[in-house]
Amino acid sequence: MPGYDELEGKIWMDGQMVDWKDAKIHVLSHALHYASAVFEGERSYNGKIFASRAHSERLKNSAQLMDFDIPYSVDEIEEAKAAVLKANNQSDAYVRAFAWRGAGEDMGVSAIRNPVRMAIASWQWGAYYGDAKMKGAKLDISKWKRPSPETIPSKAKAAGLYMICTMSKHAAEAKGCSDALMMDYRGYVAEATGANIFFTKDGEVHTPKADCFLDGITRKTVMGMLEERQIKVHERHIMPEELEGFEQCWLTGTAAEVTPVGQIGTYNFEVGTMARDIAEGYEKLVRA
Repeated sequence: MPGYDELEGKIWMDGQMVDWKDAKIHVLSHALHYASAVFEGERSYNGKIFASRAHSERLKNSAQLMDFDIPYSVDEIEEAKAAVLKANNQSDAYVRAFAWRGAGEDMGVSAIRNPVRMAIASWQWGAYYGDAKMKGAKLDISKWKRPSPETIPSKAKAAGLYMICTMSKHAAEAKGCSDALMMDYRGYVAEATGANIFFTKDGEVHTPKADCFLDGITRKTVMGMLEERQIKVHERHIMPEELEGFEQCWLTGTAAEVTPVGQIGTYNFEVGTMARDIAEGYEKLVRA
């Protein structure tokens, strides 16, 4: 497979459509040195981006939490995303919208005088965890913890917050796992490196309280699906030792969609009826 810098197509960049190979930034862009960047991962199904406006609104909010303003309205971002899919002649695709502090007069921690830039790309992308939807993903347990909201803007989907996620996923893959489960700064179960997590026990669902990590759009969608099915959901702090007593488990995220989990560390889970039902129901919902 070619590198992502070698793909063909168009990328929307700062209000204009440019050839894929020409979508470049300067090496002294502030974001490259100080992680002043935010992004969204979205999926288009049958030509329509699921929860598109919610993603655009979150992108704007993330930037504000990172102390910069994206110079495009939500409506303009929506139009640009549609234009990218059209330019690339794509119906089912992954869409990445992102904004960052570029190169400018400042080259230090402060970047007030640097321009805020934005780009949107789209490409074909299949299942995030390969065949895990059938047999269940295998997760490692990360040594890194999600930080306290007193130390990071935990409600922002910001590039710098994924540094420990990348390291955790690399360590997991080296052990033959698809991903890693992360605890939070207090030791409670938090999330995977790029997806939220759910567990079942006695016909009810338990999911970590999103008080120090991103409350995902897919997470909220799945919670709505469970409510419609009149399944009780306990949104609470979960201790690691509770993993032994849970029966089923699944991950949720735009990239992950709904992916059953078969193993976390030494704990095993059934890829059962509820996990399969939610995964199938989500697939129908996003393509409705």
